[in-house]
Parts: sequence; C-alpha cells; structure tokens
Amino acid sequence: MIVPIHSITSRLRALSAAPPSLLGMSRSTPARARSRASYRCTECGWETAKWVGRCGECQAWGSVVEAGAPAARVSAGPVTTPAVPIGRVSLEEASFRSCGVPELDRVLGGGLVPGAAILLAGEPGVGKSTLLLEVAAQTARVGRRALYLTGEESAAQVRLRAERTGGVQAELFLASETDLGAVLTHVEEVRPELLVIDSVQTIGASGVDGVPGGVTQVKEVAAALVRVAKTRNITTVLVGHVTKDGSIAGPRVLEHLVDVVLHFEGERTSRFRMVRAMKNRFGPVDEVGCFDLASDGINAVADPTGLFVESHHQRVPGTCVAVTLEGRRPLLAEVQALVTPTTSDRPRRTTSGLDSSRVALVTAVLQQHCRLRFHTSDVFASTVGGARLTEPAADLATALALASAHHGVALPSGVVAIGELGLAGELRKVRDLPQRLAEAARLGFAVAVVPGAPDTGPRSAEPRTVDGMRVLEVPDVAAALRMLHLTDG
Repeated sequence: MIVPIHSITSRLRALSAAPPSLLGMSRSTPARARSRASYRCTECGWETAKWVGRCGECQAWGSVVEAGAPAARVSAGPVTTPAVPIGRVSLEEASFRSCGVPELDRVLGGGLVPGAAILLAGEPGVGKSTLLLEVAAQTARVGRRALYLTGEESAAQVRLRAERTGGVQAELFLASETDLGAVLTHVEEVRPELLVIDSVQTIGASGVDGVPGGVTQVKEVAAALVRVAKTRNITTVLVGHVTKDGSIAGPRVLEHLVDVVLHFEGERTSRFRMVRAMKNRFGPVDEVGCFDLASDGINAVADPTGLFVESHHQRVPGTCVAVTLEGRRPLLAEVQALVTPTTSDRPRRTTSGLDSSRVALVTAVLQQHCRLRFHTSDVFASTVGGARLTEPAADLATALALASAHHGVALPSGVVAIGELGLAGELRKVRDLPQRLAEAARLGFAVAVVPGAPDTGPRSAEPRTVDGMRVLEVPDVAAALRMLHLTDG
C-alpha cells in the first residue's frame, strides 16, 4: 500500500512530541549508563569499563577489581600534631639502635630506627626466619622487649629453633597468629619495641575480600601494620615471599608502604648468604651484609673474600682472581675456566656463577682480536664458592682465565685482574678502582692488571706501585695477554 509522504511526516512529528514513557524509554537511561560500574587496577590505577583478568597498563594478573563510588569531598579536620619548623623536630626518636647483628647494622645504615617498617624478602629456606629470630633475641638480650609473631610455624617449632641457636630470652615474646585483629591485640598487650611478622602473606584481615596472601589482603594487612609502627614508634619487620622470578610477591604498593626493602640472597648449595638493601630511607642502598648459615644459627662474616678464592699449592692453568664490588665492599673471587677440544658442530658453552652472555662476549672478543680459536672447543667457566659475578669488571679476569686454559699456561702467582671488556677488545675503566686495589694489596696479591691509556712510548710500560703491589696498566686485552705471556708468539 502506498502512503502519502505528508502522512509519514505528521506521524514522526507526533512520535517526537510523545512522552518517553509511551515509547518504552526512560529519561534516566543516560544517567544509568554513566553510573555503570567501572574497574580499576590495584597496582597502577588503570581503569576499564569491564572486568579483565590482566591489567592493560602494568600487565599484572588478578589486580583488576570493581572500583567503589567516588568519595565525597573531604573537608578540613583536626590534626594529630601541629606543624613546627624542621629545626625544632627532635632527632632522639629516630636515632639508630643496634640490632645486635653487625652485618645487618651495616646494611641498614647504622641499625634499627624506632617506628621504621622493614620488608625482608627472600626465597624459601634461605634463612629469613633464622636471621630475624637472632635479631629479636639480640634485642631482648639488651633489655628491649621484642615480639615475634609467626603465621607459618607453631610456637613450639620456633622455640625449638631458638634453643638450637641460643635465642631464648626473657624479653622475647612469641605467638602464632594468622588474624590481623589478634596480631594487633598482641601488640597492645605486649607493647614491644621490635615487632617481627613472619610472614605478611600469612596474615588475613576479616572483612576484607580475598584470601590471605592475595593482593587486597596483603595491601590491607601491611597498611595496618605500618600505621601501628608509626603511631606507637615500634620497629616492625615484615617477612615477604618472592615469586619464581625473584620479585617480591604481592602488590607493588607493599614496597612503597615500607621504609626499607631488603633482599636475602643465597644458593642452596652454599652456606654463604647476602642481605642487600634495595630501598632505605635511613641510609645507603648500595650496601650488602654477608652471613654464614650454619647448624647453630646464622653468623656474620666480616671478611668473606676467603670463601671465594681457592688456595692452590701450585699454579694451575685456567684460573684468575677478579675484584668486584658488592655495594661498597670490594670482594675477591676466583674465576676458573676449562677449554677442551670437541668434534661437535655446536661446541658447549657452560657457565656457573657468571653471566652467560658476558662469557659469550669475552669468548667472541678473544677469538676475533687475539686469534684464540674456541669454535672447535667446549668452554666451561665458573666461580669458586658459589659467588655470583654479574659486574662487567670481571670481564678481564674471565678473559685471562680462558686464555690460560686455552694455552695450558698458568698465570704468574699473585695476579688479580680488573676491567671491563669492549667489543673492539679495549679495556674500559671501572668505578672505585683505588678501593679494589687496596683490598687486593691487603690480601697479599703482588700484581694487578687494570685498564690504562693507549701505549704512547716506553714510559707507558712502567708499572706503578700501590701499597707494595705492582699495577700494570694495559689499553686492551691483547696487550694484557702479551704482558702475561699468554700469546702464541
């Protein structure tokens, strides 16, 4: 049926003038659309209109939750303490107190600060609980009350370890709790000066969504414990778990809430342990503490160099000593290399304690610029005592060890090597060279090979002496090999 066009026009005008209720629509539809729930990442604050399992900004899994309604405008309120000129703020409340473990005091910058929140993270079995039990026992031994709350073990298990390590003290209080409310009650009753939570991932807060160890729970528990530490001036140490890639488990905000972040490192096959400061509001972040995890507890190691340098009765090919820096502490570590012929089309390159990419770089430079052929040999490179050398300053020692193993010629006794190797074969200077040389001289080494200026004449070959040790400056790795008689010619 054909309808006149003026009839259609009149009908459209009538529909446009009709109330929205007659059309099955509501004027509040746009408002409902605007008030639709949004979702926000608890790690970085990224927002999205619908829930997703992975944040589109920081790529964190399980961190996107429904965002609450916007808070009302906050008005001015009473203050807890009035603002005063900074020069009138007392320093007595923030003075350092020794924790009784000198190596940990070194990492913290002088000791424990009242009211500080410290996060200690590390792999399972590395010795976190043993170290903190020793700190709590030393604190109680000098008359300051300490409270050790464990959520991973029973109180009897911790007491058994304390008996073995000599940590039973009258001022050391112990409890096993996994509820945040109970933890705060213990703090109210005991009123400690040092609070140890082992670990923050095992504590749960009632009324908060998620399971203990989840993002929301860890964030709320840590925030509550930090508030208690600040308001009651209690030094609080939180034990944190790590993921399989070595990062601290839980939300990133956990590291922002605390004042100090420490990483406890160590190999399962070695008793040697290191505590490294990753964040410290009260001291330097380039310090490390060295410990020996023994059957009777954990002991500080003031001079760990002897653990990483093997004593040989006679000179052995394929060994060289490097001087690296762990924080601000120079450490000597021995690099060992083994080069064996092979008939395989793909020779093996195996490393232990060394960065495999740095060893591959050193091998390529030696083959290209020093005519050492490794393409028909298997190369094995490792360190002594479980030391991990990731600093480029160990490149020269690695190169000398590989060249010594390739020729079957041992280096002169008492030689250390310091320097970073470039792709053109040049040696680049490293930081804090005087401190490295002083440590090598203190330990009795006679010769140090270090980066120097290019040869300009006979004067450049004259070695200098530092604390009785000869220092040979060479411009590139080829000159270092010639000076130590590790060339074919």
